[in-house]
Amino acid sequence: MPIVLVIDDNPAVATALEVLFSLHDLQTLHADSPEAGLALLEREPVDLVIQDMNFRADTTSGDEGVALFEAIHARHPDLPVVLLTAWTHLESAVGLIKAGAADYVAKPWDDHKLLTTVGNLLELSASRRELARRRERELRERHALERHDLCGTIWADPASERVLSLAVQVARSDLPVLITGPNGAGKEKIAEIVHANSAVRAGPFVALNCGALPADLIEAELFGADAGAYTGANRAREGKFEAADGGTLFLDEIGNLPLGGQVKLLRVLETGRFERLGSNRERQVRVRVVSATNADLPALIAEGRFREDLYYRLNAIELKLPPLAERPDDILPLARHFLPAGKRLQPGAERALLRHRWPGNVRELRNAVQRAALLSPGEAIEAQALGLPAAASVPVPAPAAEPDRAQIEAALAGAGGVLAQAAAELGLSRQALYRRMDRLGLRREG
Repeated sequence: MPIVLVIDDNPAVATALEVLFSLHDLQTLHADSPEAGLALLEREPVDLVIQDMNFRADTTSGDEGVALFEAIHARHPDLPVVLLTAWTHLESAVGLIKAGAADYVAKPWDDHKLLTTVGNLLELSASRRELARRRERELRERHALERHDLCGTIWADPASERVLSLAVQVARSDLPVLITGPNGAGKEKIAEIVHANSAVRAGPFVALNCGALPADLIEAELFGADAGAYTGANRAREGKFEAADGGTLFLDEIGNLPLGGQVKLLRVLETGRFERLGSNRERQVRVRVVSATNADLPALIAEGRFREDLYYRLNAIELKLPPLAERPDDILPLARHFLPAGKRLQPGAERALLRHRWPGNVRELRNAVQRAALLSPGEAIEAQALGLPAAASVPVPAPAAEPDRAQIEAALAGAGGVLAQAAAELGLSRQALYRRMDRLGLRREG
């Protein structure tokens, strides 16, 4: 239940507000002097303060209220303070609004408007606290993430951070990991991070692109071959599993592995044993397998092109890496990282980068930036140097019309001063409406 502190030397005012707030699930605390109010704020958690402007019977200047607000604001800058003032002190109240007071209410107050003001301020304050907590949590999580070996990864987007956090978490396990995502999105970098934070990080990291080899050579690459095992095999050769013994084997484009190779891979995953092509001698290895694909493996299973039992064996843990278009906050940091020393992007070039869909993902971004840097004679890179086709750009929506003073006043009048309703009618959040009202010097009555 939100807590409202009323600082007023008039017991009748405190009682009236306590009764009013209790009917609307608000708890009220009362202090009859500035000193008592400040002391209570140090002891109790308070969500909002309503304070009078005068406390001694022989004083009507409002100076006590000003001093009280300044003391509260200095000690609790994020605490909303509503000033309870007579009409004769409106000028002082307006001055305090500019100094950071949340609002003022003239005596005698209108119960409905006061409740609306208090409700709006409590909601806004709760939103700000939640935002601050979320930012603090995100900062804490980011610092925790940066304590791991991220292999020089550049990122800024929350979607990337979620993948990285999960990658360093699953790295501690020895279970197989399947990384899914489009070509060029950075799946091998995620595999490197898994290895760098695993129990076998001191061992080798060996990568094999199953889509870059003819089908009849993939098994030899994986498991090795004795001399004479196939045409051209003039001497025995070590396979990737032997090379990766004690470390990590990264199998990219695993969906391209032939069915025969899939059977042998399943056996290695289950037993750690295999034979080279052309050999009857069984070999034993200890390898952490990380695989990746841009293919729809369940669809390949339905077509009989991929073994279902292997899929579930590889997919003990899945890391889904989104395409670059779904990680827009990564685009500019990556682009700047790819720039050679002494080169910089002009604002127009940065806008062009943000508009592009990046079907080729990070690989396409790197190539575009490095090509533009090469073709730009000076240090500044303009948009046209990027060579991005207009057809591949995301259309930029026209900005929504900014409501003017008359529209805001009309919406407030039509909503009876209820800010939530007025904001909805204007197509704004309540916080956005607050900012516009402050900028235009409009009173927040609700």
